[in-house]
Amino acid sequence: MPHAAPLAWHGGQLAAAARLYPDASLPWLDLSTGIAPWAYPLDDIPDKLWQRLPEQDELAALEAAAAACFGVSGADQVAAVPGSDLAIRLLAQALPETKAAIVGHGVGHGVGHGVGHGVGQSFSGYRAAWPGAQVLPFEQAAKMPLLICANPNNPDGAVIERRKLQRLRNLRIVDEAFADASPEHSLLPHRNHAIVLRSFGKFFGLAGVRLGFVVADKPFITAFRAQLGDWPLSGPAIAIGTRAYRDLAWQEQQRHRLQTASKLLAALLAAQGLDDLGGTAHFRLCGTANAAGLFDHLCRQGILVRPFADRPEALRIGLPGTVEDWDRLETALKTWSKRL
Repeated sequence: MPHAAPLAWHGGQLAAAARLYPDASLPWLDLSTGIAPWAYPLDDIPDKLWQRLPEQDELAALEAAAAACFGVSGADQVAAVPGSDLAIRLLAQALPETKAAIVGHGVGHGVGHGVGHGVGQSFSGYRAAWPGAQVLPFEQAAKMPLLICANPNNPDGAVIERRKLQRLRNLRIVDEAFADASPEHSLLPHRNHAIVLRSFGKFFGLAGVRLGFVVADKPFITAFRAQLGDWPLSGPAIAIGTRAYRDLAWQEQQRHRLQTASKLLAALLAAQGLDDLGGTAHFRLCGTANAAGLFDHLCRQGILVRPFADRPEALRIGLPGTVEDWDRLETALKTWSKRL
């Protein structure tokens, strides 16, 4: 997968894809991330939010809105951060546990199936933050002093039952970046001392806002906030996040839209002979013996999906957002299947 190699670390690398495929059909259609294709509507942001420093009261209002949305009893358990990826790096500095374990799931086991046979994938950022951590199945990771997992898992959507995580006595970092669309899998509000990460941009379709949250016990949050400083977020990010977390009706509409589209995508991929390896409401993970060839074919059609260096038979495909995007993906897949 020579062309795919530079694009295998994470999704969203359109500039790199365009350099590798200068003759690709334009405009590019980016399906390489798990970001919802429907964004929370933005009203005009007042000029004053760009011109002055954010107020502490405004940041507190955002954290209170997020806490209420998550079902957390108090905002003193919630710290807003400029993206959950940064939160992961900061947590690794605060918790440099040498006996850390990242829960790796077997590819091919979708939502609700838990850990499969063997050790598979999880979010690549954990390995970057904790390079010495072992990647283990859940049963083994649960015995280590520090357990790190994505729930639902990225990229196969595997879910660890909430009660299993709640029963653990070790320190747990549970990344719920894709839990907004399936809140029934969330560890919140009953964390039992776990540290839970939540992402704003994926569910609300506004990844550029760079907003996330750390939910933990009050003493940890107090110390964590001190590391973030007085102005961890921009004024516009605070205003957008506060408004979005208070808009429960829009959130319910978004959940339905994501879940419906994910089922349609699974059906589309299956109709073209691709194996369903799992996924979430935000994306599907599919498999084929010639994933490298399919990746190359889609890129030449100007459609970017996510390849994996450690799983060369798998591709992660996000949700098209418009009828035209759906048609474009379907046409590209059909022209591929006819060549086989």
